[in-house]
Amino acid sequence: MEKKTLSLSVGSRGTRLESQRPQRNRMGRNATEVVVEPAPRRRVVKALQRPQTTVEAAPAATPPKAKLSEREIKRRSKALLKEHVRTEEQRQAAEVADEQLRQEQERLDALTKEEAAADLAARLKEDALQADREAAEGERQDKAAVQEPQQDALEPAAKQTPAAKVGGSAGEAKESKPSAGPRKSDRKRGRDREEPRHAGRVSPERRRRGKLTVSRALNDEERQRSHAAYLRSQERKKRKAMGSVQVREKVVREVQLPESIVVQELANRMAERVSDVVKTLMKNGVMVTQNQSIDADTAELTIAEFGHTAVRVSDADVEEVIASSDDEPEDLSERPPVVTVMGHVDHGKTSLLDSIRKTSVASGEAGGITQHIGAYQVRTESGALLSFIDTPGHEAFAAMRARGAQVTDVVVLVVAADDSVMPQTVEAINHAKAAEVPIIVAINKCDKSEADPDTVRNQLLRHGIIVEHRSGDVIDVEVSALTGQGIGTLLEMIGLQAEVLELKANPNRPAVGAVIESQLDVGRGPVATILVRTGTLRKGDVFVVGEQWGKVRALVDHEGERVAEAGPAMPVEVLGLNGTPNAGDTLNVVETEAQAREISEFRQRQSRGKRAAAGATASMEQFMRIKDGVKTEVASDLKLVVKADVQGSSEAITQAVEKIGNDEVKIRVLHSGVGAITETDVGLAEASNARVVGFNVRANAAARKSARDRVDIRYYSVIYSLVDDIRSIASGLLPMEIKESFLGNAEILEVFRIPGVGPVAGCKVTEGVVKRAAGVRLLRDSVVIHEGRLKTLKRFKSEVAEVQSGMECGMAFENYSNIRQGDAIEVFEREEIQRSL
Repeated sequence: MEKKTLSLSVGSRGTRLESQRPQRNRMGRNATEVVVEPAPRRRVVKALQRPQTTVEAAPAATPPKAKLSEREIKRRSKALLKEHVRTEEQRQAAEVADEQLRQEQERLDALTKEEAAADLAARLKEDALQADREAAEGERQDKAAVQEPQQDALEPAAKQTPAAKVGGSAGEAKESKPSAGPRKSDRKRGRDREEPRHAGRVSPERRRRGKLTVSRALNDEERQRSHAAYLRSQERKKRKAMGSVQVREKVVREVQLPESIVVQELANRMAERVSDVVKTLMKNGVMVTQNQSIDADTAELTIAEFGHTAVRVSDADVEEVIASSDDEPEDLSERPPVVTVMGHVDHGKTSLLDSIRKTSVASGEAGGITQHIGAYQVRTESGALLSFIDTPGHEAFAAMRARGAQVTDVVVLVVAADDSVMPQTVEAINHAKAAEVPIIVAINKCDKSEADPDTVRNQLLRHGIIVEHRSGDVIDVEVSALTGQGIGTLLEMIGLQAEVLELKANPNRPAVGAVIESQLDVGRGPVATILVRTGTLRKGDVFVVGEQWGKVRALVDHEGERVAEAGPAMPVEVLGLNGTPNAGDTLNVVETEAQAREISEFRQRQSRGKRAAAGATASMEQFMRIKDGVKTEVASDLKLVVKADVQGSSEAITQAVEKIGNDEVKIRVLHSGVGAITETDVGLAEASNARVVGFNVRANAAARKSARDRVDIRYYSVIYSLVDDIRSIASGLLPMEIKESFLGNAEILEVFRIPGVGPVAGCKVTEGVVKRAAGVRLLRDSVVIHEGRLKTLKRFKSEVAEVQSGMECGMAFENYSNIRQGDAIEVFEREEIQRSL
């Protein structure tokens, strides 16, 4: 039996086992020599990672021991020596790197600038990690170079089996596989398989470390801090190492606190974290989120807990920018007087102004009456400048007369000499007294034959107006608008009264004015007639008027000419508003559009709140009638949508129609505005079952098409007709009045039971007359036990229409049969009467 041996050769680049042909040894037996040749660097690295005890343990486990030649032992010793040298060099290099790291750290601690210190620390940390990785890689490679030859020499002997000893050719084939040529992938890269790989190549794990994947993006735990956060942390560590901890001083702020504030806004004003503010509120029992509002008292307590100072402010503080100060006496200059012409309807107010202005405004008025308020400026023959305001005389325009009295300096009370003092004349007197302005009485129509000025003077005495002809202090002038009689004297008296008043204003300040009238003009947009009280209104000024704001785009005087500016007491039309203001609103010029917009939004919020509160309070009163605390029946209501040509007319119509209703019928104006009737107005009326009223306006094509056979649209040009028509419509909603008339009495003498008919009362008419189909009441012991109608009225065997007093008849009641002898019957009839307001 042949004995095979293994031989091991150690090379400078590694080891490899290779089988040889059987050879004859000294004892004449066949042996197999195993030659160890250099192996690739990869196997050397693997060998270094194995523990050195493998070489010593292998011979104990394997019975046949491998023979090592002297040459192989020298090669192994040389490799071990190289390993020791290389390990010593790496250790020294590591010590040098540690020394450099220590020096750099000391240099880092000496730096004062935050950016330089953070950058240097990051670079040193990276260099140290790279040096550690390179040292560890070198140690693993050196260990593999020594352990690989020992391990490879022991593995073939340990794996030798009897089958290998018998079949040597098969074993040779198996042992020859490790000596195959380089791999295909290595040939493509242009290197042999035994060529060691580059030690500095980046590993795949490190290459994938910096890639951003979906899982990393969605995983909050793997998110890295920003560069700024890293710099701050390095700075904190540096200060902590140096023993200097900087304590920030808390900044105490004055926090402006409105009536209510959102939690997030409160945190921003205090410069505190929102989470801290919410936590503090929850500790105090206020469970809110950052988007909810809290009241001012709670916010003030929270501000105090954070150490800040609360400053209470109001939403109305936005209007402080328009607060005006008193003018200095040296800044004042004379201004024209504002004269308001007031009086009863058809007493000649507009005709008097036409005579003064040499115009014919009265001839163009619908119905021959003034239904709009007008403002004009007139220069007299003496050169004086007067501003006139013409007010309507109809009772519905009481608000217009009140506005005219509020902005005026002198009131001209026009009374017709052929008429007497009327209700609107008395109302004008009351407005003038309330405004505390002087009155000049103009007794008009003195050219008529039936004129009696003395009667007018006597009637004025009843209302506290004592004219000069009655030794009083009120100027009175007899005039005629038709002939021009006394016009010059009237203008002279107005100028004299203005001199007595010494009217002055400051033209060199932001303008302040009053809205006389407003309208929505096609092509020009919202237009407001403004009477400037003080200051000067110029083109380009930003202003706020009521709930609207705007920028002056153009100024138009009473003659239709564009002007560059309007001084005190000058009426002008202002273009450039964003909406139609209410008549009587005050115009104020502000500095910026932002201020005007802020004031406008604040006033709109206030107005919406007031309307909502008024609607909630009056809702039950509008739909229910309450008597003695008991709800009785639902009141009928007439709903209207009012559109007029100007704001004053719309206001007057709304006030006039709302006075028509009573407790049983309510007239509700759902919407009132200026301009043409639009499709939106029709839609509102259709949804609310309302009627649309147009005063001096018409519906556009879309509105007419939408309102066809569905919404009632009525047009008016005279306020008399409008009010009368609305009153008649509202009267139709009133319940009918029932009027009961007594006819007669009868007494039941006998009760007869007739088959198929029922009980029939034999009666005698004791008073009045009994009619067939009349109403009856059955009384027993003077107590009404039934009320109904007669079904049958017979005399003898014939049906009759009526039975006179003293005659006998037979009666039967509808749906009632409990009648007795001796009962009394009261006969009556009812009549429905239409009521009116």
